Amino acid sequence: MSTYHFIGIKGTGMSALAHILHDSGKVVQGSDIEKTFFTEEALRQKDISIFPFSEDHIQEGQIVIAGNAFNDEHEEIVRAKQLGVPFYRYHEFLGEYIQNYTSIAVTGAHGKTSTTGLLAHTLSENVPTSYLIGDGTGRGRADSQYFAFEACEYRRHFLAYEPDYAIMTNVDFDHPDYFKDLNDVFAAFQEMALKVKRGIIACGDDEKLQEIQAKVPVVYYGFSDENDFQAKNVKESEEGTTFDVFVRGTFFDTFIIPTYGNHSVLNALSVIALCDYEKFSTEQIKRIYTFEGVKRRFTETQWKDGQIIIDDYAHHPIEIDATIDSARKKYPNKEVVAVFQPHTYTRTRKFLDEFAESLSKADHIYLCDIFGSAREKVGNLTISDLQKRIEGSEVLPENNTETLQHHKNSVILFMGAGDIQKYQEAFKALA
Repeated sequence: MSTYHFIGIKGTGMSALAHILHDSGKVVQGSDIEKTFFTEEALRQKDISIFPFSEDHIQEGQIVIAGNAFNDEHEEIVRAKQLGVPFYRYHEFLGEYIQNYTSIAVTGAHGKTSTTGLLAHTLSENVPTSYLIGDGTGRGRADSQYFAFEACEYRRHFLAYEPDYAIMTNVDFDHPDYFKDLNDVFAAFQEMALKVKRGIIACGDDEKLQEIQAKVPVVYYGFSDENDFQAKNVKESEEGTTFDVFVRGTFFDTFIIPTYGNHSVLNALSVIALCDYEKFSTEQIKRIYTFEGVKRRFTETQWKDGQIIIDDYAHHPIEIDATIDSARKKYPNKEVVAVFQPHTYTRTRKFLDEFAESLSKADHIYLCDIFGSAREKVGNLTISDLQKRIEGSEVLPENNTETLQHHKNSVILFMGAGDIQKYQEAFKALA
């Protein structure tokens, strides 16, 4: 049996794919940098070997899958090509793998991971399902009927997929190191839409998605009256959010989800629409309520002095807006404290004013040094450039998180796509 070797196995998509292959009975190993990452523990629990990078780990008889953060000059990639072993980039392998199932790609500038997790949960509660979620979670089953997966638009990698269905949550400008502008992003989504084989579930409240042209039916969801699936009568309580669903103007049913914020309702509405399209009963779809969330998406920890610590992947102004909104709706009587680490210099530079505007909606703002990512180590920008734009904000050193202890009875949001967890762990260590 061939061994699957993952170059960059700690990446969120890569680790999820490694779980899927392992669960399906394949022999899996991988390599990565020695720095600890949040996906690592789950891999080690399955006895998946993780090595430091070295060309010596590439051997005859392997199938090699490389993460997209590493260029063709990486020593292990060079060695794989020298040996002539089967070699794939992550998106190339996934594009072939999904053809074994009824595949559902979840894509969009924001909300992909939460929606994929919600979809995977709802399907799995009813039928055998494999899934790949962008928080590093993956599950493989030999008897799966469905495969739900997160499809990222970065560098147009999602064009490697030809899914049966696509859920499109929104189109927005992000990844300014690659995309030129919003029109360039939309062009990528339009090209992806033409690859979908059976149907598209798209957010009709998003103006750009209203322009999508496809060869398959497009079902729209959202809050406005023009949508095929419409959410109305939204109410929040301690149990979560309740809302009515109308299908083309006719009452369908009432649903409850354990999360808060309009973005959460939209995520759920897309899953409801997809499941109804696939002929699931309303009782089956209502298992959506038992969803416990995905990693690093509004992940809560009850702390001392009435504090709630929330870990969230938010790294774009719109995502920060949504996270702060969720905190205020779930905890209306607590102050909201934002601790934010920008992710990549290009994104920070492009959205300086937008970051300042969204973060200013918190009661207190602390900023951490910019995280450069594997693709972008340095830049001629510092966190002070953002701090100057936010009145009353402070720069938070990793070794001086004591100041957060003063915010008793508060919601403390740790937000970012880099290594913001080290600030969170430093704060927890003070207890």
